[in-house]
Amino acid sequence: MFVLGLEPFNLALLEKLEDERDVEFHEALSAEESVNITEPFGLMDLVTTAEERMDRYGPADAVLNYWDFPGSVIGPLLCQRNGLPGPSLESVAALEHKYWARQAMAEATPHANADFCAVDPFAERPREQIEIDYPFWVKPFVSHSSYLSFKVETEEQLDKAMTVMRDGIELFGNSFNEFLEKVDLPESIRGIGGNHCIAEKSVAADQQITLEGYVHDGETNVYGVVDSVREGGVGSSFSRYQYPSDAPRPVVERMCDATARLLDHVGYDNAAFNAEFFYDGETDRISLLEVNTRLSKSHAPLFEDVDGMSHHKVGLDLALGLRPQMPRARGDWPKAAKFMLRFFQDGQIERVPSQTEIHHMQTRYPEALVQVLVDKGQRLSHLAFQDSYSFEIADIFIGGESNEELLAKYADLMENLPFTINLTAPVPQ
Repeated sequence: MFVLGLEPFNLALLEKLEDERDVEFHEALSAEESVNITEPFGLMDLVTTAEERMDRYGPADAVLNYWDFPGSVIGPLLCQRNGLPGPSLESVAALEHKYWARQAMAEATPHANADFCAVDPFAERPREQIEIDYPFWVKPFVSHSSYLSFKVETEEQLDKAMTVMRDGIELFGNSFNEFLEKVDLPESIRGIGGNHCIAEKSVAADQQITLEGYVHDGETNVYGVVDSVREGGVGSSFSRYQYPSDAPRPVVERMCDATARLLDHVGYDNAAFNAEFFYDGETDRISLLEVNTRLSKSHAPLFEDVDGMSHHKVGLDLALGLRPQMPRARGDWPKAAKFMLRFFQDGQIERVPSQTEIHHMQTRYPEALVQVLVDKGQRLSHLAFQDSYSFEIADIFIGGESNEELLAKYADLMENLPFTINLTAPVPQ
């Protein structure tokens, strides 16, 4: 099995599954090649590089991806070109292309859609293209980690967002256009390519809820529901993911139905997905944000803690053309969470937790996984692919008996894993 963006953290989770299906994992592309990208790249050049490695170790039996673009399209391309199980290119494009996806939602799930329109950031007057009122979000058609996503409430904010968008959108946009050349585009999408962005009306919501699922032989299945808790001034930055969700079952069932309708509408099949929804308790309205054409690697340790196996098992089974089999509630904990430690101001890292300090806390909490994402001396504003309002400096995965215990464990971990940051710059706008 050839994995895109293979790195040590997820390799360790995958290796626990090797005996399940008698598989051996190989690197199709490294994380540096396909995830931590900071320079323009040719999409088909990466496909060629991956195929050369597949030929060297081949024949390949499967391709596995759990990353956003470009891995989200390289995986299906490799499957198509090598006769391996995977979704159609058209269905992937229909979900990855945010404007195309919104059009599909308008047709399949109008009750869960938001007002939207396409925007050319290189146009002389972008505001004249926007047909919705403030506030709204502008974001590229393809990205990852909420990179280049902005909440816009005034003309001045829109001008600033478009300036930043013009500087950064082509990094992924040009390569996404390479992928679109491989797809039969509907008339309504032609000419609206990777260097456009979308404006989406902001929706009122109390909760964000994520469905982890898959489609196999045309049948949609949701095997896990996760609460995505946000923080920050505009409520755009993820604070933690909690599994399983506390959302009411009837609400989740409506979300599952909307997701199945959309995936059937675009013909997405034989692949995993990750569907993000907002829920407003006051109006009882669900709003579909997007459906990602991959599972969330961030949730993998949560499934291991609660269900006894990471949901990489789902991706593995689908890549082999099999109907996924996931255990339920066989883990060590009834609850699990990923906490994302963030700063909302620029600064320079002066101290990070030592390996001794991390080891000491993992002795106290054996299930805890600690990922420090920064190094001493690093400037926060130099971190790649952050959201527009914060800097993520560490990830903490823990299990617990309740949500309250998760929060208590996290507070204890943070108190004993100190960071020192010299705050030297204003809050990013």
